Amino acid sequence: MSDAPANPFDGDGPGSVFYVLVNAEGRHSLWPGFAAVPDGWTTAHGPCERQQALDWITANWTDLTPAAQG
Repeated sequence: MSDAPANPFDGDGPGSVFYVLVNAEGRHSLWPGFAAVPDGWTTAHGPCERQQALDWITANWTDLTPAAQG
């Protein structure tokens, strides 16, 4: 058993809540529900289960080029 802290982005147990965040460049991020949304990011989807958030990102973030470079 490891003493390393659990990664909150890997949690998918009962009660785990996630959001999908988007920044001004169109980048997406999986975000745990217990953490405050950081400056420069807005909620695009959620709250939902981790897999639902990942599925939403896959379906909606089709151009990985940042807006500043596109």
